[in-house]
Amino acid sequence: MKKLSTVIVDDEPLALKLLRKKLELCDQVEIVAECKNGREAINTIISKTPDLVFMDIQMPGLDGLTVAKQLQSDILPLIVFTTAYEQYALDAFDVHAVDYVLKPIDTERIQRAVHRALERFENGEEDNQNKSRIIGAIDAINEKEASNKGNTANKQNTEVNQANEQIERKIVIKDRDDITLLEQSQIDWVDAAGDYVCIHANGITHIKRSTLTKLLKELDPVIFKRVHRSTIVNLNSIKKVIPHTKGEFFLKLGEFDQVKVSRNYRETIKIFLTGM
Repeated sequence: MKKLSTVIVDDEPLALKLLRKKLELCDQVEIVAECKNGREAINTIISKTPDLVFMDIQMPGLDGLTVAKQLQSDILPLIVFTTAYEQYALDAFDVHAVDYVLKPIDTERIQRAVHRALERFENGEEDNQNKSRIIGAIDAINEKEASNKGNTANKQNTEVNQANEQIERKIVIKDRDDITLLEQSQIDWVDAAGDYVCIHANGITHIKRSTLTKLLKELDPVIFKRVHRSTIVNLNSIKKVIPHTKGEFFLKLGEFDQVKVSRNYRETIKIFLTGM
């Protein structure tokens, strides 16, 4: 029987202990690590590449949703969120097929989540599809929160900003009623998640409703290169190259981010390094 290598994440020690006890009752699970915060979760997931993660959403610093946004689509494991979120957020999870377990956690809910994760793993669901579901739910939650606050975007301002984008080659990102114009030099890397892209810049992850193909047409092809099937990096943001298994390696970008380079795209980085 396939056992899912599993990482559990929660900032509360008692909650972490309870989650471990519940998961130890599941024969299909092998817990390989425990994490007490979002930053630790990102580092552990990158280094251990688990099949499954049970992660609390409400954590100080990097919460569970932010962790999912910051992880590269191509290495994102299956994630089950543990949460006491508002109902409208749970509705968004249901619509986008994002797995979650409500707190207080009980054995039956845990076993159901593990069974569903095992089915998805055996069906060979794409990592990109996994992140696409999560990003879609986050986008729906943000739209609902903006609606609840009575916030509306100004169409005229949007059109002006889009005009500026064409002139200055900036990337326009709309988040609720806010509009951010990112200079391309600020962007460290981008990964695709279905109908969305996650743009990582200066330690912040921005969600934009766009395909990677469409965004690539806006980016400078000299400095932005694809390093995985759904990931591109700004070559100027590379701080360190870390060897990995089977001819793959990681790129350290900025202070925290690491991006996996697949064998199919390693020549791109080799050419960059030898040409420096």
